[in-house]
Amino acid sequence: MIRSRAFVAATTLAALTGVNALAADGLPTETFKVLTVELALEAAQAAIATCKAQGYAVTVTVADRLGQAKIVIVRDGPQGVGSESTRRKSYTAAKMRVSTADFTKRISTPGAFNPAQFDLQLATGPGGVPIKAGEETVGGIAVAGAPGGDKDEACAAAGVAKISDRLK
Repeated sequence: MIRSRAFVAATTLAALTGVNALAADGLPTETFKVLTVELALEAAQAAIATCKAQGYAVTVTVADRLGQAKIVIVRDGPQGVGSESTRRKSYTAAKMRVSTADFTKRISTPGAFNPAQFDLQLATGPGGVPIKAGEETVGGIAVAGAPGGDKDEACAAAGVAKISDRLK
């Protein structure tokens, strides 16, 4: 009787331990690159410097890979559409992994799926670009305040170019 109870207890313990081991091994792991605050700040400053050299006072937002604002630098003088526009455009560039100009073209095609119907934080119009480490999107940067989204986007791209050698 004692042997059979010991056998049942040992079998039960082995079965339960095995199930727990399988459950722990069955969970996938995920690794990704992170945009540091130092690189985000350097990109933002480079974007501002590029626009300032052309005579434009701009606002810049850099977001992480999830679209959360990491750096926001608001221009001097009248605020205009600045901080809210750049927040949403950097979010869009990070989440959609394309420039906001490309995103606008994509959803403007007749019959195209428009995710902005379901995510009200997505923004259209040029001014935001993704920050990529190889093929992996690690964030987004957006600029507002230059006279035209194409100029905003060029300044944002200059910010990414400034840090691109360290995005490996």
